[in-house]
Amino acid sequence: MKWEKKGLIYCPDGSISWQNSSAMLPTPYMKNENRLRIFFGSCDNSNVGRIGYIDVNPNNPGEIKNINKEPILNTGRKGAFDDIGIVPISLVTNGDEIYLYYIGFQLGVQVPYYMFCGLAISNDFGDSFVKYSQTSILDRCEDELYARCGVHVIKDDGKFKMWYVGSYKEGWVKGVDKMYPLYTMRYIESLDGINWLGSGKICMEFEDEDEHGFGRPYVWKESGLYKMLYSVRTYSRGYYLGYAESSDGITWDRRDNEIGIDISASGWDGINQSYPYLVNYKEKVYMLYNGNQCGKTGFGYAELVQQ
Repeated sequence: MKWEKKGLIYCPDGSISWQNSSAMLPTPYMKNENRLRIFFGSCDNSNVGRIGYIDVNPNNPGEIKNINKEPILNTGRKGAFDDIGIVPISLVTNGDEIYLYYIGFQLGVQVPYYMFCGLAISNDFGDSFVKYSQTSILDRCEDELYARCGVHVIKDDGKFKMWYVGSYKEGWVKGVDKMYPLYTMRYIESLDGINWLGSGKICMEFEDEDEHGFGRPYVWKESGLYKMLYSVRTYSRGYYLGYAESSDGITWDRRDNEIGIDISASGWDGINQSYPYLVNYKEKVYMLYNGNQCGKTGFGYAELVQQ
């Protein structure tokens, strides 16, 4: 693959109170042929995250048509799995409904925080969402005590398939400056996109001692082959983007050197890149992604120029 960077799309300027910093995890929905809606998570000055969106011109995603001034989805009630913040993570249409999967954050005492996956559903083509439940749909299990999040869902072979990030071994390790989470990539299936039973199968693990986790994957199927874009989390340089292929969606061949994009010499994505998500529009393929510090400098896009 080879990507041509097109630049920054959006970064909050602080003029909207709940968008004090960051535009994390851009998650697109093609509203119509003239409007691409991009959901994202942003934090207020207390670092509490909520989900909002902007609408852009799909012919030129750098052209913003509308910035929604109110959150489209808010945090849960006190004590809920999503009481300290939420961010979008994956979107899939199911008939006339839109399923928006999101991560809920809850602060910990012995560990910094917990992250589990929730679901919100839209019946008006993405203009509003209602949470499916006050509990997560991907909750803790025996070997995933701290995190089951970072999901991507597709419909394939008559079922819903999910690739997600789950806590690994002891879950957290103490570094020189802070505690670091340990995540591995897992796979799980569902018949309805809501009920995901059991623990996921590990499908991707660390390749060296510098790696300690993965970020949200993006998976698609092409000519019978599963392909994945994802983020690799490292101690030395934070997140960078990776690419992998699989014949069954479970056993993956990592080909990170074939991703075809890297950080810039400077600017909004000059330090890190993370959380890729593809958009197919007419003959074009766009990659939305976050820049430095997981979205503190906003999100931008690149266009595919070579398969």
